[in-house]
Amino acid sequence: MTQKEIHISSVVVQVQPEHLGVVKAQILDLPGAEIHGEDAIGKLVVVLETSTETGVTKAIDAINNLPYVLMTFLVYHQIEPFENLAEDHS
Repeated sequence: MTQKEIHISSVVVQVQPEHLGVVKAQILDLPGAEIHGEDAIGKLVVVLETSTETGVTKAIDAINNLPYVLMTFLVYHQIEPFENLAEDHS
């Protein structure tokens, strides 16, 4: 089965600052997760790429349930047909 669409989402994650390194490592272990920003007070900007909307929800839940995560909130969500992305990168 071919992937028909890709869901690109951005979330902000508030972490206990003293545990930022641990949480970053755990987030980077999640499939499709990349960290694109951070600050010293424990905020992370995370971009998620998943094949379904359910995948977005599951990834956010997984991040929110990590130890030392105070909250996670969705900032941006885009659904893009996979063919469009393939054309843009050829």
